[in-house]
Amino acid sequence: MGSTKAEVEVSYDVSNEFFRLWLDERMNYTCAVYESWDQPLEAAQLNKLKILSDFAKVTPEKRILDIGCGWGACVEYLSTTRKVKEAVGITLSSAMADEVNARKIPNVTVVANDFRTWEPAEKFDGLISICMMDHLCSPEEARQGKAIDIYRQFFKKCWEITTPGSWFGLQTILRNRTPRRGKDLEDIFWVTHNIFPGGLNPRLEDIIQAVNPYWEVVTCHTRREHYGKTTGEWQRRLRLNEKTIRSKWGDKLFEDYDRYLGTCVTAFEKHYSSLAQYELRRID
Repeated sequence: MGSTKAEVEVSYDVSNEFFRLWLDERMNYTCAVYESWDQPLEAAQLNKLKILSDFAKVTPEKRILDIGCGWGACVEYLSTTRKVKEAVGITLSSAMADEVNARKIPNVTVVANDFRTWEPAEKFDGLISICMMDHLCSPEEARQGKAIDIYRQFFKKCWEITTPGSWFGLQTILRNRTPRRGKDLEDIFWVTHNIFPGGLNPRLEDIIQAVNPYWEVVTCHTRREHYGKTTGEWQRRLRLNEKTIRSKWGDKLFEDYDRYLGTCVTAFEKHYSSLAQYELRRID
């Protein structure tokens, strides 16, 4: 089951204007990749998009699907920088889809639908998916031992909608170890239930098992420190806009998101969480 549409809307449909205050100018809501620790967030986010596009072997003649496209940062990059024939995004969030489609980016279409049941009219020549897999398996399903099967069904669907020779640039948040007591445990539990209800970050070994027999892992990079840096920068920008946020959306929203982002910084620092990027080749 994973995250329902209603749960995804809790996470992402707060207000596009609110998120725009503290994300980068393209509204990437996922880990950036820093060439140096003093590099601006905007440049680091472009690094991330380049890496994943290179992993997907993106070239101008191809149709590329972005699974879990968010506010369209990746599909916009594919259109304007990589000059693809067509970029399609899919998201469960209607607000996100409306935001991207309203921008009328050349050769870009975003669909508000559930990827697991969506049937595209035409196959794709490559895939990108950035931190969407945490919405596939619920905590309850993971406790029942269903996680790897659920992830394998995802990779099977990705195989079915791609042409032979396709490549896949995948990025996933990872859960590593869980704190056993104290404030860290309380904060992580709170974030899981209040900011991202119904979701669960996969483990690295889950992904490595689940890609078979559909995709081959050619490259895997972990970026734990990069996501710590990214979430720290988001929190800094959120706090710069504290007065505006409290005035327009209330004290609770600011305090909830400040707690959430602070929890993320701690989680990456203490190895509770990490991030991985994978270059996957379709097994034909």
